[in-house]
Amino acid sequence: MYKASRFSPLTSIIRHTVVTLPTPINISTWWNFGSLLGICLASQIFSGLVLSLHFTAHTDLSFYVVIQSFGDVYYNWWFRALHANGASFFFIGLYLHIARGLYYGSYLFKEVWSIGVVILLLVMASAFLGYVLPWGQMSFWGATVITSLFSALPVIGGDVVVWLWGGFSVDNATLTRFFGLHFVLPFIVAGLVGLHLFFLHDQGSSNPLGVSSDFNKVVFHHYYVLKDLVGACFFIGPLLGLVYFNPWLLGDPENFIEGNPLVTPHHIQPEWYFLFAYAILRAVPNKLGGVVALAAAVLVLFYMPVSPKTSVKGLSFYPWGKMLFFSLIGVFFLLTWAGSKPVEEPYVVISQVLSFLYFSYFALIGPITRIQDKLL
Repeated sequence: MYKASRFSPLTSIIRHTVVTLPTPINISTWWNFGSLLGICLASQIFSGLVLSLHFTAHTDLSFYVVIQSFGDVYYNWWFRALHANGASFFFIGLYLHIARGLYYGSYLFKEVWSIGVVILLLVMASAFLGYVLPWGQMSFWGATVITSLFSALPVIGGDVVVWLWGGFSVDNATLTRFFGLHFVLPFIVAGLVGLHLFFLHDQGSSNPLGVSSDFNKVVFHHYYVLKDLVGACFFIGPLLGLVYFNPWLLGDPENFIEGNPLVTPHHIQPEWYFLFAYAILRAVPNKLGGVVALAAAVLVLFYMPVSPKTSVKGLSFYPWGKMLFFSLIGVFFLLTWAGSKPVEEPYVVISQVLSFLYFSYFALIGPITRIQDKLL
């Protein structure tokens, strides 16, 4: 008598994905962030569904519904703190995942990398939309500032802004459509994650040495399942610590004030995970140029798969390339810091210099590693 599950296509797919998947024997902890991001996505979807049950997308009610639900709905405060801080940890994982890909040459898997960049863009869009929903001061003015950027588009800019707003200002129609999009986008992201994993398993994982590992692999379970579980504990622990002991540490105090179109905050800024791009936006004095630079800050990642190829995948054996990479990490942190400062000197000049250095990495990393290839 045969076991039906052994012949089930769904069971076979799951088994091949998390049990028998051939995996390079030498991948390090930096490869843990893929599974951690999956945990973050599942946590965000589940906590978001719970929060949506007690949310009203209306400018007269949203702020008060969010505040009132803290006391009236069991554990609503916990789900909101988990959702808000989970977004921050989601971006920490995303940025580290991308940094690992840049360092170890994962961008050479073109389909996997390109879908990953699309996922990043959709997660950023979803995070922005979700930040608007509580309808606090920073939510309202952040939505106003960011959506107004589309007015810089030639010819169609004004019409695009009115279409986004659903009227002639950020109002009830804007909040309603933002809530709908914020609800739908995570499920689109989940579908793209499945496609991301499909191409990854089809092409195989990279490894720290940047060489072929076809003859040096082990099955995913139990070697890497246990490793991912340990990584999840180290990742989830700080998240829960933040949720229980200081849930609003990463938030903006202005968002505990109801959104008021007649009172502009002294310093409008997005959440910390957008500050690097916000600094690049402010570094360009021309509005259209700033919007182009803002988009290019993320879209430049699409360039990496077509950048000049090297004899060894990744930067492990390229000292100059490693220096450039760690300089990029430093520039990223400095841009985040500059984005949190007011739009005044010397922060504007600092942002301009850092923006130049940020884009210089993507222009120089290919030629620099090719020169080292020739020297060696």
